[in-house]
Amino acid sequence: MGRTNPTYRDYIRRLEDDWRPFRRGLRRRYQDDFDRLFERARDHADAAGYANGTDPEFAFILSVLLAQEYELRQLRERVDDETGQDRTGRD
Repeated sequence: MGRTNPTYRDYIRRLEDDWRPFRRGLRRRYQDDFDRLFERARDHADAAGYANGTDPEFAFILSVLLAQEYELRQLRERVDDETGQDRTGRD
């Protein structure tokens, strides 16, 4: 039988294992944030796998950025709701 290419999820798992010493070196207050980066990447694993790009590291970074952008948008909307502002006219 032929070999199969590793999946994006496999890549994330391997990347997380490779960076485990870095995580251990982080102060305890940052370790949960580090873990959350990989959770965010896993949240978008279906899209990254579907894209089937040649550079899974780029898909990882884009997944994390997308998750952070989503969170920022939600926080902005929440602030707008609480302050009564409307940001529809912004760039």
